[in-house]
Formats: sequence, structure tokens, C-alpha cells
Amino acid sequence: MGLLHVLYAVVSYAVFLATFLYTIGFVGGLGVPKTIDTPAGPGGWQALAVDLALLGLFAVQHSVMARPAFKRWWTRFVPPAIERSTYVLFSSLLLALLFGAWRPLVTTVWDLRGTAAGTVLLAAYGLGWMLVLVSTFMISHFELFGLTQAWRRLRERPEPPVAFVERFLYRFVRHPIMLGFLVAFWSAPAMSTGHLVFAVMTTGYILVGVQLEERDLRRALGDAYERYRARVPMLLPFMKRRVSTEAGARPRPGRASSG
Repeated sequence: MGLLHVLYAVVSYAVFLATFLYTIGFVGGLGVPKTIDTPAGPGGWQALAVDLALLGLFAVQHSVMARPAFKRWWTRFVPPAIERSTYVLFSSLLLALLFGAWRPLVTTVWDLRGTAAGTVLLAAYGLGWMLVLVSTFMISHFELFGLTQAWRRLRERPEPPVAFVERFLYRFVRHPIMLGFLVAFWSAPAMSTGHLVFAVMTTGYILVGVQLEERDLRRALGDAYERYRARVPMLLPFMKRRVSTEAGARPRPGRASSG
């Protein structure tokens, strides 16, 4: 059974990796069959309603399945060793649904392609995605996406205590992954109405989602996380820096972390 868990985790990770790479092309209009602005369709209120429904469906799944209460219920049916992988798989499949069913709204909000500002935005787009990826490795990338849990079960190793650490970017902002998404979603040399809807809705989801995650982390980690919150800003570096005698923290994902 342990080997099956590992295989399941590997497949789930592969699906995630494919959808992650496609997301970069989809949002940025780079080298994929269908992007956020193509192929152009009739648009209108019907297209907007479909897009909002797709974004809402992803937001509900992504938030509900991340909550500790849901995890406690869910692991009555799904082995704990693949709980995280299942979450990753469901999220990836819903992203694939969003890509396939998305209805472009192609009215131009701004178009800075071919200008210095457009070049800066394109560079910021790449930087945002790099920030997302690099930040995952600062909190155990393979545990975040479920591979470590399945491997630990195969080796029959107990789950270690929750680690409370603060690495590099997490010393400047508590949610660098979410900051990376925000930078990427808004750094558009050419911004269409559909892209603007996507950016606004995902920004709203991120702002709500980090509040839910913070609540879970405060419950799980107590005063240590409170001190971390007091010293390190949530999303904008250098906005809030208080002197603290104790290092802040970033828990290992899949245990104390809820994201």
C-alpha cells in the first residue's frame, strides 16, 4: 500500500506541475493552445458569468479542503499519507477545467507592449512566478505538494513534530507565495477585461485565503506565531517591522500550515 501511495503522490505532483506550467502560459499568453484572451469569443455577460463561476468553484475547493476541520473529516476516508496529494490533485484538475471552459473578454484595458513600461511588466511577470516557485522550496516544496508524506509512509517513519522556522523571504513577508501570485497576475503588458476580472477575483481570494490561513496558524502555533505576525508584514515587505527577541516562523506545510 505504501508504494501505491507514493505512485499516487507522484502522479498528483506531475498533474500539478503540468497545470502550473500551463498557468504561466495561460495568464501570460505565452506558448499554450488557449490563453486568457484566446480564442476570442462573443464575450458579454454570459462569458463573465461563466468565468466568475469557474473562479468561485476553484476558490471554494481550494479553501475548504485546506481547513483543518475538513482535513479531520476527509482523512476518515482518505489515508493521511495521500491527503495532501489529493488536495493538490483536485486543485490541479479544477485549474484544468478553468483553462478549458474560460470565456475570453478581450476588450483592451491597457496595452503597453513595445514600450519600456511593457518590458518592465513582462519582467515582473516572470519575477512573480519565480517568487512563487522559490518560496515553495523555503517551506519544503515536496511536503507542500504531498510527496514527502507518501514517502514517509512507505518508509514507515513517524511524522516529525511541527517545525517552526523562518527562512529567507519569510523574514520579510509572511506569504511570499501569495505575493508572487499577485505580482504575476497584475503584471500584464496587455490587460484585457477578462484578465482584469481574473486579477481582481484572484486578488480577492488571496486576501480572504491568507486571513483564513493565518487564523489556523495562530490556533496551531500560538504565541510564537503572534510574535511573528507582529514583526513581519503579511504581503508587502517592509510595511511593518517590530523588534522581537524571538525568531518568527513558518510551519511545515501539511501539518500546522493550512495552505
